[in-house]
Amino acid sequence: MTATISTRAPERRPDKRRTLRIGPLSGVVRSRQLLLPVVTAVVLVLVSALSMGRGDYPIGLVDVLRTVVGAGDPTQQFIVTELRAPRIVVGVLVGLALGVSGALIQTFARNPLASPDTLGINAGASAAAVAVIVIGGGSSAAGGLLGGLGLPVAALAGGLLTALLIFVLAWRGGVDGYRLVLVGIGLGSVGYALVDWLLTRSDIQDAAAATVWLTGSLNGRSWDQAWPLATALLLLVPVALALSRVLGVLQFGEDTARALGVRVGLAQAVVVLVAVALAAVSVAAAGPVQFVALVVPQVAVRLAGGSRPPLLASGLLGALLVVGADLLARTVLPIALPVGIVTAVIGAPYLLWLLVRGRRSIT
Repeated sequence: MTATISTRAPERRPDKRRTLRIGPLSGVVRSRQLLLPVVTAVVLVLVSALSMGRGDYPIGLVDVLRTVVGAGDPTQQFIVTELRAPRIVVGVLVGLALGVSGALIQTFARNPLASPDTLGINAGASAAAVAVIVIGGGSSAAGGLLGGLGLPVAALAGGLLTALLIFVLAWRGGVDGYRLVLVGIGLGSVGYALVDWLLTRSDIQDAAAATVWLTGSLNGRSWDQAWPLATALLLLVPVALALSRVLGVLQFGEDTARALGVRVGLAQAVVVLVAVALAAVSVAAAGPVQFVALVVPQVAVRLAGGSRPPLLASGLLGALLVVGADLLARTVLPIALPVGIVTAVIGAPYLLWLLVRGRRSIT
């Protein structure tokens, strides 16, 4: 009796494609692209509920879910909805905004290194926000600005101004992805240098308030930060999703996009504006939470397949990363750390891996 071993590689099963119709719009999507947002949303709900149950007064996962739908007892209702839910909601919204912003920028620049972090947009928003905190005077004034319009407006203006400078300096008859990244890194260094100068010129109370905010933290977040952020995302996220078709054309290059009837200049301006606005409102709500916008889109494109990061999946994965990192920082680590430090620890090795891989592909 003889046995034979086949050396032929197994056949790769193609990813099933389906036609999705929403009103007059239709498109072909892969099954993984439909499944990934659903699975991510379910996991996000479970992780968020688990995080809301952890604290000095522990609450079980089932009790948290019952409380969220209004079936919990008054004590649990107060603890979950008033004390813990605002922090988690802000984390979800910040991660959603950063994930979508990173997917927009990476698709627009056709470069996995492009994100609000590496392009200096976060640095510009941070510099403007720190200027507001320092010029406001006193830790109490800074605390008041955190709940008002001064800080969000300043962060948005700083991010938009930085994006405009990047766009102008990187334009050479078009926008090259690597030139965009290099210009962004330079302007980001200028922005963080400005932050350092503002901190050295401020008194110790203002410097302490600004430094805590610069780490990217969800500590002390309330509904005062959640509601404005939710309102901004209700306006920006649908616009970002509507840009998906234009992004699909832009990734083939400007000449191809013009041949297909796309007004390239206007499309690029709208994409950059929406991406910067998403990054700026997230910075205004929780400070610069690093590396979420860089890492998440690349994880999403590898899980969902396709040639570019999916916007909705990137946003949900960003929310999951921020909430999960916050849960890890509060409950697993021996010392409670701001969420921005945990995401930086996760994202920095990934950035190094991207740089090493890019160098190998060049050589």
